[in-house]
Amino acid sequence: MSDKSLKSAYELAMERLAAEDEKAGRAPSRPLTDEQKQEIAQLRKECEAKLAEREIMHSKHVAEVQGDPAKLQELEQNLAIDRERAENALDAAIERVKNG
Repeated sequence: MSDKSLKSAYELAMERLAAEDEKAGRAPSRPLTDEQKQEIAQLRKECEAKLAEREIMHSKHVAEVQGDPAKLQELEQNLAIDRERAENALDAAIERVKNG
């Protein structure tokens, strides 16, 4: 298969997706401005820092509960919940930046 036929198939797929979005009433995506890109990068750094801080605290708590599997499992669940919340908040913030 040549690059031209792959590109053509890709373009057709993108056109199909754009048509589906139009039918569903979703606005077409527009390119991000440099300012939006910088703001999104800053949001990601902040989220990464919060998660790193949370993981440090998690490690400290894990050391404190050595030998207690129930507490260890609870700590793991709490970390997973915190990670999911942070990622969801990041996704929402990025979406707000994209939408203006």
